[in-house]
Amino acid sequence: MKKDLANSVDAYIANCPNEVQDELRKIRSAIRVVAPDAIERTDYFNIPGYSYEGYDYDGMFAWFSYKKPNVRLHVRPPVIERHKKELVDCVLTKGIVTFPKDKKIPMTVVKKLVKASIKVMKDKS
Repeated sequence: MKKDLANSVDAYIANCPNEVQDELRKIRSAIRVVAPDAIERTDYFNIPGYSYEGYDYDGMFAWFSYKKPNVRLHVRPPVIERHKKELVDCVLTKGIVTFPKDKKIPMTVVKKLVKASIKVMKDKS
């Protein structure tokens, strides 16, 4: 089952413009480094997402997406509020970081945000 879900993520990335596919793959890889045993899926919001069973929100802790013209990382609140200083160049909402299209996405920050999102999820249970 996990393989089919991963293929859905491959399809999601393949359906995005060529110029953002590499960045989406890098975010995917960064999430997989932080959470190698997480379930990778696209059935929650119809975007690539990652979860662990047994937690609220169906265990979802991170997602990534493309919304023309930007790549975005979705994490659990209050992660973004706690890391605002590292995200000064980004457009922020309560749960979404929109990376500037003209700059490289800092994968160390992506990993840090994903780790923090997992912690928020686990601390709620």
